[in-house]
Amino acid sequence: MSRRRRRLTRRRAVGLVVVLVAGAVLVAFPRLLGDGSGETPPGAGQATLPTGVPSGADEAVVERVVDGDTVLVAVMGERERIRLIGVDTPETVKPDAPVDCFGPEASAFTTASLPAGSTVWLESDATQGDADRYDRLLRYVWSPDGTMLNERLVAEGYGREDTYDDPYRYRDRFVAAESAAERSGTGLWGACG
Repeated sequence: MSRRRRRLTRRRAVGLVVVLVAGAVLVAFPRLLGDGSGETPPGAGQATLPTGVPSGADEAVVERVVDGDTVLVAVMGERERIRLIGVDTPETVKPDAPVDCFGPEASAFTTASLPAGSTVWLESDATQGDADRYDRLLRYVWSPDGTMLNERLVAEGYGREDTYDDPYRYRDRFVAAESAAERSGTGLWGACG
């Protein structure tokens, strides 16, 4: 074999080794370079959750408030209807039903708490299932200040604690908040008798 041919063979071998090593790096460390799907790897590029918001909560943008306990949001560009877990506010938009006492106030409170375009975080609860019979996602809604809207509605008398079937994660907190609101005549407890 000629000297020139040996150099070419050696270069090819070195080139092949470089390609194999680069391939091994891509296979062994996909999170460093992305997985090729175009999606950001979990945890990469995500803003830090506000203090008080549980890890695993999904970021969403408020589109509009339907009533005191139902909100439309966009999650990763998809529109979702959210039913707040653990609280039932007086009705304002139920077909063929009158507006309940303190319903407009509850809707106004939720609207003021969740202005259109604002960012919130949604927390699911495995004890409640993912959605209700109306296909609304069941979630706790967390504000940027780390407070949970569901609990605030109960604590400030805009809604009643509501356990549907199985006790939910924060039930004890909601029951205590409702008792305090009722004792002090806060919100609907003072206005609706």
